Amino acid sequence: METADTVAAPRRRTLLRMIRAGGAAAALGATLAACGKDDRKAAAERTGSRGTATTTAAVTGSGAPGPDTVMIIRHGEKPKEEGDSAPYGVTEQGEKSEHALLVRGWQRAGALVALFAPDAATPPRAGLRRPETVYAAGPHGGKSLRPSETVTPLAAKLGTPLKLDHRTGDEAALARELLARHGTTLVSWEHHRISDIVKGLGRVHPAPPAAWPDDRFDLVWVFTRDGDGWTFAQVPQLLLDGDRPDPAR
Repeated sequence: METADTVAAPRRRTLLRMIRAGGAAAALGATLAACGKDDRKAAAERTGSRGTATTTAAVTGSGAPGPDTVMIIRHGEKPKEEGDSAPYGVTEQGEKSEHALLVRGWQRAGALVALFAPDAATPPRAGLRRPETVYAAGPHGGKSLRPSETVTPLAAKLGTPLKLDHRTGDEAALARELLARHGTTLVSWEHHRISDIVKGLGRVHPAPPAAWPDDRFDLVWVFTRDGDGWTFAQVPQLLLDGDRPDPAR
């Protein structure tokens, strides 16, 4: 959490610094206003036919050691693919880019800090764990910026380097690396390719949706190691106005 002196720093700062300073708190405030405590509790306890996380899920929100866990999110909101009209994507330096997040996507990036890495006295939401390692699809040639932008504020809060060794198209190699990892890992990826990561994990029960929905930026897919396979659950983010409590089908 930034100090008051940091917040009062000179006006010319990167978007990343602004997100780290106030984005998470602002987005969390929007969550409280839009959802309410009872709604968030109900969503956390919601069950679904495709393994929606509950308060008794195998993955706990405590900081205690637990089974190996892989959490996968889609990058934050992006510009429309057709035409060149507002709203525009912007880089962390505030420069216009069709390959970067929208302002709403940056708001989500800031809010993810509070979701996955709240202050020490507050455990993550039931069904989630504090990541020890954070992966994102690596940018290349000025493209594919959104996956890394989405989790850059979180990696900074965690004090861990963001792993960008794999690009979109390298899902099989990434899955092999995830299979060999222990502890809790978070992955930020392009949604059309997430199913390829899931395939590489091997046996998963219950079966996840065949594809990540085009209209959802507000989910966390959680895979908890169970013997030689994985248990699957979905946790709604409920971070921004309009985020939904229902799982993907």
